[in-house]
Amino acid sequence: MNFLEERIVKDGIVRSGNVLKVDSFLNHQMDVSLMEEIGREFHRRFAQKPITKVLTIEASGIGMAVFVAKEFGVPMVFAKKSKSVNIDADTYVAQVESFTHKNTNQVIVSKKFLNSEDHVLIIDDFLANGCALKGLISIVEQAGATVEGLGIVIEKGFQDGGKIIRDMGYPLESLAIVESMDAETGHISFRRQ
Repeated sequence: MNFLEERIVKDGIVRSGNVLKVDSFLNHQMDVSLMEEIGREFHRRFAQKPITKVLTIEASGIGMAVFVAKEFGVPMVFAKKSKSVNIDADTYVAQVESFTHKNTNQVIVSKKFLNSEDHVLIIDDFLANGCALKGLISIVEQAGATVEGLGIVIEKGFQDGGKIIRDMGYPLESLAIVESMDAETGHISFRRQ
């Protein structure tokens, strides 16, 4: 088991409906040492790529994306889920369906933060059905920028998202791939990588 799989087994909680709660260390309360380790690991996996920006989606992806961006020494940009009065009118927009929240959001990135010269590493906390990643890929493509890779902290390997994104031809790295989980026993099994 890698460092993340060990932490998931120790502190993750399996709920019915294919829900894996990792809010005690990843996406509500954050273990900063773990975030630093995640940042280092994604940097190691994508070090050969000419990354100029790290892109994520609010809110859960922000914490880990900051540590990834710090490792690369580049800015981190996050797609906002709602337009506010202080965001520029000139934006890239994509529709994203949320597995967790069971709704659709319009995600927005100001055009001044992504352009055709950018080489983007997309980071997110979970991959289930792939909708968030497809939305972020769309935003990068609208900017004329290059998707250099996608980094996922926890992939639900029993759902279609990972296969969909890999079949699109993008380099996808997941730190932990959950093969199965049982809400009754709390057992979690991981795909060998």
